[in-house]
Amino acid sequence: MPSEMILLLGVNHKTAPLAVREQLAIGQGGKSYEETLQELQKLDGCRECYLLSTCNRVEIIVVVQENAVLENAGRADIESRIVPLLFGNTVAPEHYQDYLYIHRNIDAVHHLFMVATSLDSMVIGEAQILGQLKEAYRLATEGKGTGPILNKLLHKAFSTAKRVRTETLIGASAVSISYAAVELARKIFGSLDTKSVLLIGAGEMAELAAEHLVSQGVDKVVVANRTLSRATSLAQRFHGSAVSLDALTDQLEQVDIVISSTGAPHLILHKQEMKAIMRARRNEPIFFIDIAVPRDLDPALNELDNVYLYDIDDLHQVVELNKSEREKEAVKARRIVDEETANFQRWLDGLAVVPTIIALRKRANDISQLEIEKALGRLPHLTLEDHQVIEKMALAITAKLLHAPIAYLKDEEGCKERHDEKVEMIRTAFGLEEK
Repeated sequence: MPSEMILLLGVNHKTAPLAVREQLAIGQGGKSYEETLQELQKLDGCRECYLLSTCNRVEIIVVVQENAVLENAGRADIESRIVPLLFGNTVAPEHYQDYLYIHRNIDAVHHLFMVATSLDSMVIGEAQILGQLKEAYRLATEGKGTGPILNKLLHKAFSTAKRVRTETLIGASAVSISYAAVELARKIFGSLDTKSVLLIGAGEMAELAAEHLVSQGVDKVVVANRTLSRATSLAQRFHGSAVSLDALTDQLEQVDIVISSTGAPHLILHKQEMKAIMRARRNEPIFFIDIAVPRDLDPALNELDNVYLYDIDDLHQVVELNKSEREKEAVKARRIVDEETANFQRWLDGLAVVPTIIALRKRANDISQLEIEKALGRLPHLTLEDHQVIEKMALAITAKLLHAPIAYLKDEEGCKERHDEKVEMIRTAFGLEEK
């Protein structure tokens, strides 16, 4: 019988450097989310699809009917069709294997649950990834990419994440990339009480950074954004001031710390520009943290005296400091992920026997109906009430005879191979082989 396979392909902060990830995050090889989703849906045998793109990972999940696509060429065929959609023209084909991970079926389920619970994040316990998963799911459903399997899988991922948050302390003192950036600034400067901070960009990452900075007691917060109204709104929350990006140079001459997180597709500050600014600062030290993907700041800034630049990959060192404190709770969380993965496997196994149960009931009902008609044809003297009694009796006998084999099929004991054996046995015993 044709079976369906869950296939997950992706790259993340563990497998691909920032230079590769920022190319992918721009728009899937030059295509928009919607365009990539539409191309996935056109793949032969693709039943359902989902796409996640964040600063630290790009992942595609598809549900494919194995026999329809893989009958002759094997699984490498579907992979060769999907991988170009993931990388486009940004990475040479010979380098795919350097960055790409591929998970199938229950391994794909387990990986998704690890992502949803933040156990696969750069910062274990951060809450942002769950919101990103939900937003990607909204887009996938609007694009009619998901179906019964992915709908169940994604909702199960969300509930698993909620269970981990409820049953463990992994979310206590949870940190995000923006918090890690602030921690790095605090370790370098010591107290931030007298420091001034410039946030370039007024999006979610900038807002999170501002929250953490204020909690650390910074003296002054300035928000620079392309849309001044958005900068003003964010600055007012933290009793700071707002400027447009046109005033960026003036602000860089005055502040101590700069956290940049715009959505610009290109660098917004180059080495040569910073040279002039450093002269105006009389070479006073300045600390940059670039948490944007693609990067906002020229990596060559680090070549200037008293200019210190860290990007999102550098923050991994800060993150490492939190691992020992979180590992105990992460162990509990992994047990929950393993348990929920097993629960989902049982649901998948149950789903696999549904066509056989339907076929078995149809076969039994067809035989029962045929024999009822034969019997009633030989007994023309019976009343309508007699007909109904005989029909009810036949249906009752059929239901009782089917109870044991259906219960046998639904039994969740054993592995997938055991379920496959049971399905094959019942189909053979009851003559349900496909013609």
